[in-house]
Amino acid sequence: MLDLPDPGLYRTTAAMPGNEAGFPAGVLVYLGEKNGQKFVVRPGRNTNNRWLWGDPTTPLRSPTWAKTLRHLPAEGYYVLPEELRFESGGRWLKNAIVQLGYSAEGRGILFVAEQRDTSSDNALYFSDRGMIVDDGMLDRLTWAPILPIRQ
Repeated sequence: MLDLPDPGLYRTTAAMPGNEAGFPAGVLVYLGEKNGQKFVVRPGRNTNNRWLWGDPTTPLRSPTWAKTLRHLPAEGYYVLPEELRFESGGRWLKNAIVQLGYSAEGRGILFVAEQRDTSSDNALYFSDRGMIVDDGMLDRLTWAPILPIRQ
């Protein structure tokens, strides 16, 4: 049995040997499992700040390369562990609700929750423009249990 990481999101830190063009260093990948076989796949398309994954998948058979993958927190909703100030003078407050997404390069992007004054919906909205954050911030985010409602 191969010693491979658990399913989830990862950033490559080295190119996949034998498939350098498909999986270069510095890209977002999803590591999954189908019928007992682990695989990796690059993102397909992004909707609502979340990546959708599909085919083709590539079997993952190299524990050595798998050890070079940087595990990333799941996409979803979190709270900020500290205030973020912007060069432009704006800020996001500590404990603000944010949505975590990723660039195709596997860099974390935060989108702050907003309530629209002109809307009668009692809902939070997330922009399609976010702020890129470093890995240290990703590691400090706290998951916010906001669950999707299927209609």
